Formats: sequence, C-alpha cells, structure tokens
Amino acid sequence: MEACSPVLPSSPSIPETLLALDQPEYNPLPVAHVIYRDGVRSMISCYRLTIRERLKILFSGRLWWEQLTFGGPLQPQKLYLREPLKDAWKDFDY
Repeated sequence: MEACSPVLPSSPSIPETLLALDQPEYNPLPVAHVIYRDGVRSMISCYRLTIRERLKILFSGRLWWEQLTFGGPLQPQKLYLREPLKDAWKDFDY
C-alpha cells in the first residue's frame, strides 16, 4: 500500500501538502487540508493498494487501521471507499 497524489482529484482547488517530508524515519504523506463550512478542519490522505492487497481484502473482508497516539487521546478517523467531497457525498454540509 502506498500513499498517492493527487489526494482529491475531483477537488483540485483544495490545498495539498506533504507531511513528514524532513523526517527520514517516516515516508512522506500527501494530505489535502479541508476546512468545512462549520469550521471543522481535517486532513485527508489517499492510498493505492497492490493487486495482492486487494485480493487479501476481497477474501478476508478485513482491514486494519493503526493510529499512533503516543499516549494522547484518540482522534476521530473515518475510512472511505470512494473519494470524499465528491458528488456522492452531497448530503453532507461541506
């Protein structure tokens, strides 16, 4: 699995940056910075799975997500199967 860019191809006006660019212990992560109408801020990233990873998910039906908290509180997370902010999500207040 690797991070991909552009993060939000359907929303090119949303700014994108690279996190951990100067941290050799991490892979740089492209993220889109989104500010919703109600002031809530988020960072969205996108990942491309290999054929093998896709088959594993297809047959197991499972996906694990790890978030390092370093002892801090857990932040809300959401996984998508299609691009956020696209027409399919019209019923959300963006």
